[in-house]
Amino acid sequence: MPKPLKLISFSIKLNALKLAVLETERLANAAAQPVKLDQNSVGRLSRVDAIQGQAMAIANVKRQAKLLIDIERAFGEIESGEYGRCIECDELIASARLEANLVTQTCIVCAIRLE
Repeated sequence: MPKPLKLISFSIKLNALKLAVLETERLANAAAQPVKLDQNSVGRLSRVDAIQGQAMAIANVKRQAKLLIDIERAFGEIESGEYGRCIECDELIASARLEANLVTQTCIVCAIRLE
């Protein structure tokens, strides 16, 4: 487990990430609204673009929802003292790896092995 000061740093970064994800999710939800199919006001290609944009926004909403779940899990791991431990080998995850991906659950060795 990372040192207590490092855990505080990770908690702050996780909280900032959570706020950013919530804002992104809010914007993506707005973009994911149903596309109006009024042929008089929008051309066929514009509707196709709008539907494609809507599909991408829906996929983004799903990614953001999963990331929020991962962030909450990481907060739980900090509380339980398990944050920074690999779920595969139970070794410490390098701080640099955690800095790069605050919600990672595997050390680099196990990540490569699992690919």
